[in-house]
Parts: sequence; C-alpha cells; structure tokens
Amino acid sequence: MVLITGASSGIGAAVADRFAGAPGWRLLLHGRDKVRLDEVASRTRGAVLRADLADPAGAAHLARTALESAGHVDVLVAAAGIGWAGPFTAIPPAAIDEVLAVDLASVVHLVRRLLPQMVARGRGRVVLLGSIAGSVGVEEEAVYSAAKGALAAFADSLRYELKGSGVEICVVVPGVVDTPFFERRGTPYHRSRPKPLPADRVAEAVWRAVVRRNRDEVFVPPWLRLPARVHGAVPVVFRRLAERFG
Repeated sequence: MVLITGASSGIGAAVADRFAGAPGWRLLLHGRDKVRLDEVASRTRGAVLRADLADPAGAAHLARTALESAGHVDVLVAAAGIGWAGPFTAIPPAAIDEVLAVDLASVVHLVRRLLPQMVARGRGRVVLLGSIAGSVGVEEEAVYSAAKGALAAFADSLRYELKGSGVEICVVVPGVVDTPFFERRGTPYHRSRPKPLPADRVAEAVWRAVVRRNRDEVFVPPWLRLPARVHGAVPVVFRRLAERFG
C-alpha cells in the first residue's frame, strides 16, 4: 500500500501513474485539486483521500484516514508542495506560513503518524521530495529553499534512528521540473538553464528509490549532485560561481 501526497498533478500524479503500471500496488491518493485528483484516481484505480495540508490538523487527518481505510501504509511518497518566488522582503507573512506548513511541517507530522506502524512491522519506505533549492539555496526562493533544506536534515536524522529497523528514508532531489508548480506560485520559470525535466523522469527515480534498497539521496538529473557537493565542500567558491553565472 502506497500513500502519495500531491497526486492531483505534477510529480505526484506521475508517481501515481508509475506505481499503477506495476502489479501488486494499491494506491492511496491525496491532492488539492478535486477534479484532477479524481481523474488520476480513475486511471490508476487509486482511492482518494482528502486533507488540507496547509491546516495543522491536515496531516493527522490524512494519516488517520489512510490507516483506517487500508490498515497499514508500506510506502509514503511525500510529493505535495507549494512555492513562492520573489524578494524575501516582499513575501506576505501568510505565504511564509503556508509554504512552511505544506512543504515542511505537514511532512514531518505525516511521517510521525505513519512511521510507528512501519517500524512495528519491520519494513517500510519513506520518500521525500526535496529540491536542488534545498541543497544550494536559490535567489528569491528563500522560504521554499529553507523548507526543502530542512527536509534533507530531517531525513538524515531519521536514518540514524531507523538503522536496523527495516524502514528506509530517501530524499529525491530534482532540479527544475515541467509541472504546474511555477504557474501556481505566481511566477513562471524564466531561466534559460537548466531546462525543465518531464515529471515522469522524477517519478521513475521515486519508483527506483522504493524498489531498490540503500538509496538515501537521488538527484534528478544525476549531475545535480556536483553543485550540491561543491556547495557543501567549498560554499564560498560556490556562491561566487552562482553570483557570476546565475
């Protein structure tokens, strides 16, 4: 049984399609867009679960209904996410709260609610959708970058706790992906590089993270690991390069 958040469009919908194409998987699907989520559920034969992850109680409600309807959850794919782009001095306080609620707090609470039953059964997979913005920071995406960076640290901490438990945590770190994300945040993607990836390429990475063991961190495309590592090893050099080349 796999629970996929953000399944009404973009990466989440592509992940649902990928799992539906493999035998033996039952899908629990969460999303914000009712019409699109129903369409995804229809073609993937998934069960629809409603919850507002911007609401502090939303994650608890989603976890409870998932466990009540399925009995257990083997895999969580946390693909729900929102963004906001622009100068940090211009972001409305309400937008800060919403980005942190959906992209970080709801994920932490959802994992907290679902992890115990995975540990009790000695098996499970948690796949968190990160972003290269969380690995290196992106200009005019300060809050989004902070949320995604915190997810990576959250995953690292959990791995230490879960060693030997049979439960694995993976963070899939995509670059720019061709989804409605940019339209919904109110600012279209305007950079000439890197070019946006199709969502199904990220979905394939998520699938492999689930079916293959010991995949703690997956960059999509793989070359994104290089700037992330340069940023970690020599951040001053990275920032100078980023300022020069964008």
